Amino acid sequence: MAAKKQPALASASASASSSALGLVIRARRSCSCAAFASRNKEAIRVSMNMQRERNNAKSCSNASAMACVSQHPAAMSKAMSMKRAVPMHATPSAVHPGGEAEAKEMRLKTYDGSSLTAQPDTLRAVMARPRIDFASVQSQVHPIIDGVRKRGDEAVCEYTEKFDKCKLKHPVVAVADLPWPDLPSSITDAFKVAYENIKSFHEAQASSDLMVETMPGVRCRRMARPINAVGLYVPGGTAVLPSSALMLAVPAAVAGCKTIVMATPPRQGSGEGTTAEVSISDEVLYCAKLAGVTHLLMAGGAQAIAAMAYGTETCPKVDKIFGPGNQYVTAAKMVLQNSEAMVGIDMPAGPSEVLVIADEGANPAHVAADLLSQAEHGPDSQVVLIAIKGVNLAAIQSELSAQCSALARSDFASLALEHSFAITVDNLDQAYDLSNLYAPEHLIVNVAEAEQSLGKVTNAGSVFLGRWTPESVGDYASGTNHVLPTYGYARMYSGVSLSSFQKSITVQSLTSEGLEGLGPTVEVMANVEGLTAHKQAVTLRLESIRAAKKT
Repeated sequence: MAAKKQPALASASASASSSALGLVIRARRSCSCAAFASRNKEAIRVSMNMQRERNNAKSCSNASAMACVSQHPAAMSKAMSMKRAVPMHATPSAVHPGGEAEAKEMRLKTYDGSSLTAQPDTLRAVMARPRIDFASVQSQVHPIIDGVRKRGDEAVCEYTEKFDKCKLKHPVVAVADLPWPDLPSSITDAFKVAYENIKSFHEAQASSDLMVETMPGVRCRRMARPINAVGLYVPGGTAVLPSSALMLAVPAAVAGCKTIVMATPPRQGSGEGTTAEVSISDEVLYCAKLAGVTHLLMAGGAQAIAAMAYGTETCPKVDKIFGPGNQYVTAAKMVLQNSEAMVGIDMPAGPSEVLVIADEGANPAHVAADLLSQAEHGPDSQVVLIAIKGVNLAAIQSELSAQCSALARSDFASLALEHSFAITVDNLDQAYDLSNLYAPEHLIVNVAEAEQSLGKVTNAGSVFLGRWTPESVGDYASGTNHVLPTYGYARMYSGVSLSSFQKSITVQSLTSEGLEGLGPTVEVMANVEGLTAHKQAVTLRLESIRAAKKT
């Protein structure tokens, strides 16, 4: 095993730190411009060829994992025994390089709700998510995890060069040592609004310590304390996801976490191959500095998760890892939470999804736009429409087709729509029954007087209530967190919140009178369980109390 060295980040000047890492902070305001089109065109072609395979990649999967796919074709053949494509990052202009995409009519498969509910097996089949075969994926991430555990930074740099074609001298830099990136005020102003809203909502979740006197002289308390060190995974590749940086870093800072490590895959800058300068998104860096991130780990995929879980020469070991990612990231998180690394994770992850409940007053264009806002994430995304009697379903289908063909990421959206569906129902109660069964990541309730029916929601990651609440506001700037349970895990998991970055500690304190009142109960229960030492700890104290009273 590699020696577990203490993180030794240089606190040198920003220029020296950047030079040591070969880090060039380049403006990515043009990240969706034609400059990336030629590079991404081949990636999109590969993704489209794989569209009949299914995996559990989150729509924001990173370039590291896709490089891993290309390096292990035989293993991936086994792992991809599912129906959907591996979603890949692509910038809007890259999805349609040269305007090559052909428009085609897109329609959701439609089912009658009454017929489905009468056939439980058919209903389950219609609402089933893609099968996630983590066993095969885990067999690929295990060697990467072991490599990082044994060789630390050396392995992280090796895998980054192999998968991302970026050569690093050191994978970690102190965020405070990096200069603020130069961004247009329109962008920084938007980030500041989102930051303040997210901060306000998560600050409001703070609660005072709880204290209850359960019986005379017996006081019980519960207090929240921050997790000391947390790791945040922000997917990268050719996509820019500063919103994820804010959603994870802001509550971590509000909670009071002392060490906040943010991992994001690096990119090639100028130059060729492994000699290329390395860069990260200016937007992600800006949000990291704004939110109080302490360390930046320039790595993606399983190697980044392993570095944060075990710690390396320059990467602090964290206690809990957060953030979305593809199947390799998710598999690494699941493996490591059950390992000697002693690290927790936020939740299992799967492809992005949305379920929309619409009544006859819902604007067809708005409904279609809401469905497409998740479909465009990637081929693995799934969108569901529950249409209450009176809805103009034909108009929604028409809007879907027209809007989808005009999207920059229409190739991804059209693939997602192929395995999405609509269900018609007679009333709102039936709609909620189906929604709660599906347990969506995002639930949009586009019905009249939506607030009055909110109590019917029992399973959902986040709810978007009323005619004027698109899912997009939660993804970016309303204040709620967009890191949410998918794949039906909303039945038992919550989205990321302030409490995700805290642990609760209980405290009890008894007076002598309190022990006199409670002690006999404890003695009897300890006797029942045959734990005499437990009983003795009480009995001896009770004897001391009685002896003191006699003196």
